[in-house]
Amino acid sequence: MPEAILLKDVDGVGQRGTVVDVSKGYLRNFLIPRKLAAPASKGLLREAERNADAYNKATAQRIAEAQEHAEQLNKTVLTISQQAGEDGRLFGSVTTQDIADEIKSARGFDVDRRKIHLDDAIKNVGTYQVVLEVAEGVTATVKVMVSEA
Repeated sequence: MPEAILLKDVDGVGQRGTVVDVSKGYLRNFLIPRKLAAPASKGLLREAERNADAYNKATAQRIAEAQEHAEQLNKTVLTISQQAGEDGRLFGSVTTQDIADEIKSARGFDVDRRKIHLDDAIKNVGTYQVVLEVAEGVTATVKVMVSEA
């Protein structure tokens, strides 16, 4: 079986930069024409090793940065003012976009609104614990205080 270096992630085969054993036909007829893999040579193996090292360093740096952001976010208390009725129910709700905008203004870094996990929509005045995913495997909890405007 010939060895191939994957240039992109391939389902069922492996991730980018890994060396895999595949059949000649699969390599020649599927992987190479779609630029998903290249035949393994000494030069490409060294290059793949360097790329893997660089990828691992970048991933470690990104996770360290995400952990710093998570520590800051764990200490963060956001105050969001919304119009509310006399019974404390909001006219509308506090959305994940509102929370992401408030984090941007309070801490200065962007958080994707899709990474903010709300159990239910915030529709009442009060204090809520909101969990958000800063990076893969790194989460933070932000305290959100919703007050009447």
